[in-house]
Amino acid sequence: MKQHKWLILALLAAVQFMVVLDNSIVNVALPVLKTALHFSQDTLQWIIVAYTLSFGGFLLLGGRAADLFGRRRVLMTGMAGFTIISLLIGLLHAPQFMIALRSLQGLAAAFMSPAALSIVLNTFTSAKDRAVALGVWSSVGAGGAAAGLLIGGLLTQYLGWEWNFFINVPVGILVLAGLSKYVPAHMSQAREKNLDIPGALLVTSGLVALVFGLSEAPTWGWTSLATLGTIAASIVLLGSFIWNESRAKRPLMPLSIFRIRNITGANLAMMPVAASLYGMFFLISLYVETILHYTPVATGLAFLPVPIVLGATSNLVPRFIGKIGFKPLLLVGTGLLAIGMFMLSFITSDSNYFTAVLPGLLLMAVGVGMNFVAINVSATAGVPANEAGLASGLIVTSQQLGGALGLAILLSVSTAAATSSLASGHTAAIAATYGYSRGFLMATGFAIISFLVGAFVIKQKAVSKTSANSEPVTVH
Repeated sequence: MKQHKWLILALLAAVQFMVVLDNSIVNVALPVLKTALHFSQDTLQWIIVAYTLSFGGFLLLGGRAADLFGRRRVLMTGMAGFTIISLLIGLLHAPQFMIALRSLQGLAAAFMSPAALSIVLNTFTSAKDRAVALGVWSSVGAGGAAAGLLIGGLLTQYLGWEWNFFINVPVGILVLAGLSKYVPAHMSQAREKNLDIPGALLVTSGLVALVFGLSEAPTWGWTSLATLGTIAASIVLLGSFIWNESRAKRPLMPLSIFRIRNITGANLAMMPVAASLYGMFFLISLYVETILHYTPVATGLAFLPVPIVLGATSNLVPRFIGKIGFKPLLLVGTGLLAIGMFMLSFITSDSNYFTAVLPGLLLMAVGVGMNFVAINVSATAGVPANEAGLASGLIVTSQQLGGALGLAILLSVSTAAATSSLASGHTAAIAATYGYSRGFLMATGFAIISFLVGAFVIKQKAVSKTSANSEPVTVH
């Protein structure tokens, strides 16, 4: 394996890029999908949320499965499913199929991502090589989400929205062939191979109920029986999940892991950051296409600076972590993210992209590049090899679930504000823009919450050679 380790890294980076890409590639295609498949404005978000919730809800299960049943086996099984489902999404043109298959696609991705990261951590054992490998891994994750907007724009405009999914088929086949040839099989060291499937179902169904309730609240009314009942059901399901984890023989998420202060703090800080980002990308994509009237390709190009700046920043940050530690970088990064989001809240229906949108995006990109690497170092440094899948799955779970909840909340706020503005007599464009700006203010609030968690919960460890080589995981 050692003689092919850089080729293995390239294959695993391709896996991660596909997982991250499919989280954002359809953002630019949303207006086209709304018309082509007759989605309503309320259900449109579920193209994103279905993938994100399923991905986040089953990540811990995927990480545990990789630890128990073999990393390569779990990775290749997930990859095969992901490829087949991508083909079906492009072939079956109906809203209900789209949402159901996006959920299954997220499930497959939940088994791919932690298995791939576990292979990276076990392939690169020397401090120098691991630092390089994780730099590549973080760059792929950091840039993949924003790069998806550009690739999605090109595919949507010139080949059709279906190719946002068809593109996974040839890539998936090539990567599967490479994995089978170059990645050695890893068998489980555990005697008992019990998966906490009830836990996975409880947490996922609870979060689906919560997101659904938050999404429909503007339509149903925040104090309606339907809204309160759905949110109450989610609380019961999530409470049952915690009860299950405290009693399960092999829990999906051992609650004891949260006794480690920095792991708790990192996961609490990640959720509001992801909530801010996922909602922002959804709203800003709609703003650029529907208010500024950019084509899908122009919209993709409008976001091109983001992955460039984000990737460059995430590659530089590990060098400074070894000198000053991760906490200062985490706080500065979160502060820049909050400022960038706040700047976006000043958009109007006749704003100019270069003066009203780009500055906020660039500041946000620098902040995320700093923030995500620092949070991931805090969440995963010093984790035993046999729990690498669990640790990486936990922080990415917080990211995905925070993103799903944030998207629901920001869209609810945006919809309510736009409806109020429209009722006041404003034009549709002015009302929609007002809704987007209120959403960005809410995103700013999420970033501030993350800053406070970082400041008061996460502890700075002494800077040492160990901290310099700590293990940042992925940015989805």
